[in-house]
Amino acid sequence: MDCPILVMLLKDLVILPFQEIKLELKDEISKKIIKVSSKKYNDRIIVSSPNDADELSIDDLPKIGVLSYIKNKIELPNGNLRVTLRGEKRVKVLAYESFSDDILEAFVTDIILPKFESTGEEVLRNKLKDTLKEYIGSSPNISNSILKTIEDNNDLAFLTDAITSFLPLRVPQKIIYMQEVNSEKRALALIKDIKAEIKYLKLEEKIDNNIQIKLSKEQEEFYLKEKIKEIENSLGITNNLSKESAEYYAKLEALNLNSKTNNKIKDEIKRLEYMNESSPEVTSTRSYLEWFLSLPWNTKSKENLNVKSVLTHLNKSHYGLDKIKERIEDYINVKNINENITNPIICLVGPPGVGKTTITESIAKALNREFYKISVGGLNDSTELIGSRRTYLGSLPGKVIQGLKKCGTNNPVILIDEVDKMVKDYKGDPASALLDILDSTQNKFFVDNYIEEPFDLSNVLFILTANNVEDIPYTLKDRLEVIELSSYTIFEKLDIAKKYILPKIYDEFQMSKKIIMKDETLIYIINNYTKEAGVRNLTRVLKRLVTKMVTNKKDSLTLTNSDIIKYLKDNPLTFLNKKIESPGIINALAYTNYGGTILRCEAAIYNGEEKIIVTGSLGDVLKESIEVAISYIKEQGFVSNTMFYNHTIHIHLLDGATKKEGPSCGVAITSAILSNLLNIKISEDVAFTGEISLKGEILKIGGLKEKLTAAYNNHIKKVYIPEENSADLKTIPIQILENVEVKLVSNYLEIYKEFFEKEKENNVA
Repeated sequence: MDCPILVMLLKDLVILPFQEIKLELKDEISKKIIKVSSKKYNDRIIVSSPNDADELSIDDLPKIGVLSYIKNKIELPNGNLRVTLRGEKRVKVLAYESFSDDILEAFVTDIILPKFESTGEEVLRNKLKDTLKEYIGSSPNISNSILKTIEDNNDLAFLTDAITSFLPLRVPQKIIYMQEVNSEKRALALIKDIKAEIKYLKLEEKIDNNIQIKLSKEQEEFYLKEKIKEIENSLGITNNLSKESAEYYAKLEALNLNSKTNNKIKDEIKRLEYMNESSPEVTSTRSYLEWFLSLPWNTKSKENLNVKSVLTHLNKSHYGLDKIKERIEDYINVKNINENITNPIICLVGPPGVGKTTITESIAKALNREFYKISVGGLNDSTELIGSRRTYLGSLPGKVIQGLKKCGTNNPVILIDEVDKMVKDYKGDPASALLDILDSTQNKFFVDNYIEEPFDLSNVLFILTANNVEDIPYTLKDRLEVIELSSYTIFEKLDIAKKYILPKIYDEFQMSKKIIMKDETLIYIINNYTKEAGVRNLTRVLKRLVTKMVTNKKDSLTLTNSDIIKYLKDNPLTFLNKKIESPGIINALAYTNYGGTILRCEAAIYNGEEKIIVTGSLGDVLKESIEVAISYIKEQGFVSNTMFYNHTIHIHLLDGATKKEGPSCGVAITSAILSNLLNIKISEDVAFTGEISLKGEILKIGGLKEKLTAAYNNHIKKVYIPEENSADLKTIPIQILENVEVKLVSNYLEIYKEFFEKEKENNVA
C-alpha cells in the first residue's frame, strides 16, 4: 500500500490498533484534515504520536504510524468537530511530505509481521492473560471489563494492543508499545510492566493498612491525653509544656515562613504538647525547636553600600591589599545597580600573616554586616559543616547554621579559613559539602541535616582563605574567584610598622609619649629579627620592645640598634650571604607558602656507579628537573659525554628538613652541574630562577615578587629570570629594582655564554 494519506499528529494521546478514541477538534487545521480524509481518502487517516510534539522537524517524526478509520464525525453547535477514530493496523511510513500549509501526508506501506512458533505463542498468550487477571484481582478499584474482550480471542497482536490501551500507562510508554511491531516483544514487556504494577498495588495497600493502624493509635492516644488534661485542670495541675508551646507558636508566627515549613514546625510543637514531661524525647524536641525558631530566616543587616565609606574603612585598617579592595569596590558598584546580584565566592590565597583573615573582618565591618569565622584546617568530617541527624545522640546543626544563629542575620560575611588544609577520608569529604554551601545555584535551598528545612544562604558573602592554591580541591577551586595576596617587601613592612602596628600598640598600652624609632632602626629590626612573608612576628617583636621600654621606665624614648640588641637579647637572624668558595654551588630563588627564600643548590660528580643521587627532601617535579638538566647538557655537548660514564652525579639542596617542590629550579640545577664539570665558580652575589626545557628554553615562573624580595634581603646583586616574566616587573618595588640587577633570559645559551664559555676558553688557553 504505497500511497499517500494525510497525517494527524496527536499530543499526549496514543491510538492503538483495535482501539477507539473520541476527539473534540477545535483548530481549523485538524478539522480540515478530517474533512479532506473523509472526502478523498475513504475516511482513512494516519495517526502519529511523536515523543515531543512541541519542537520537531519532519525528520524527527516516527516511522511507525497507525492507519485509522474515521468512524463518525459530528459538528457541534460551538463550532468544534467531534470525531471517533478506530485504529486498524500499524503501517510503516516511507516518507512525510507537505500536503499544504501545516498539513502533512505520509507515504506508507504494510508491515510484514514476524511469524511465531505456535506452542511458544500459546504459552506467552496464557501467561499474559493470567498476569492481567492477577492485576485486576489486586485492586477492587480496577474494572474487569477487559476480561470479556480478551476471553475468546487468541490473536497475540490483538491481545497486546487491547491490554495496552486498558492499562493506566504513561503516554511515553504507550508510544513505545505503539511503535513496536513485534507482538511477542510487546507481550513480554506487558508482562513485566503488569507485574511491576501488581507489586506497586500491594505495597500501596500495605502502606494504607499501616497508616490506618497508626491513625487509630494516634486517635486513641489523643483521646487519652485530652482526658488527662481535663483531669489535671480539674485538680489545678499546670502543664509547663503547654506554656512553652504557646511561646513557640508566637515565635513561629513572627518568622513568617512558607506554609510547608510552617506546618511542619506546628506539628513538632503539637508533638511536644502531648509528650510526657519526663520523656527524654522532650529535651530533643525542645532543643530542635529552640534552634529552628532562633534562626534569622528573614532578618537582614542593612548593608553599607557607600563606596567611599567602605574604602576609607579598609584603607584605615589595612595597608596595600589593593586587589581585594578593588574587588570589593566593584562588588558595591554593581550592588548599587542591582541589589539582587549573586554574591562572589572570593578566595584569598597568600602566605601566613599577610592579612587574609583580618581584611575579611574589616570588609564585614565596612559593609555593616555581621562576621563569623569557620576554620576548616584539618577538618575531615563533613557533618561539622552540614550538621548531624536529629536521631543521633548529641546532634547539632553544622557550623554554617551555628554561625547564622550567632550573627542573628541571614546576610553576614562568613570566613572559611584554611580550605587548602581540609582532609578527605572515611569520615567524609568536607570539600563536597562546601560545594552545597558555597555554590549560588544550590545554596538557595541549603538543607542542614539537623534543621531539615531549606535555608537560603544566597545572601551570605563567603570569603575563603588558603596558603597554597594548588592544595585547594579542584572541584571547589573551580567555583572560586581566587585573589592572590603576595608577601610584603621590607619597605611595605616599614610602612605597616609606622602607620599601623606601632599606633595600635601605643593605644593598647595607653602611652602618652611615643617611642621614637627611625626608619633605619625599623629596617634593622625587620632584617635581623624577622624572616616572614607577613608581619605577625614583626608585631610580636615591636610589642616586646615597647613592653621593655614601659617596664624599664626609661627617660629617653629614642631607640637605637644597640638598644634593640640589649632589650631583645636574641641573636639576630643569619642570612644566606656566606661566600661561595668552590665550583658546583649556585643560589636558587624559591617561593614557599611562607614567602620567598634562597636555596643553595650543590652538585658533586665523582667516579662510581653511573647514577643520579638526589637529596634535600625534593619532590617529583624537582627530580624531573634534574633529569632534564642532565639531558640538555649532554645534547648540547657543553662537556664530553664520556664525563658522565662511570660517574655518580649527586644533587643536593640545602635545608634538607624542609620539603621542596616546584618547577622553577631547572636553571640553577643546570648551572650547578656545569659549574662542577667545568670547574668554574659562580659568585655568591648571583641567583637564578626558572625552569628549563630539553631545548634550553627558560620557562615562566610564579612568585617573582617574593623571590626578588628574598634576593634583596640576602644581598644578591644580580638575578636571572625568564624573559616571559618581564611584565611582572611592574609589580616589583622600585627600591628592589634599584639594588638588584635583573637580567631577562629566554634560552640557557645566554647564561652559558656569560658564565661558562669565556671561562672555559680562558682555561683552555
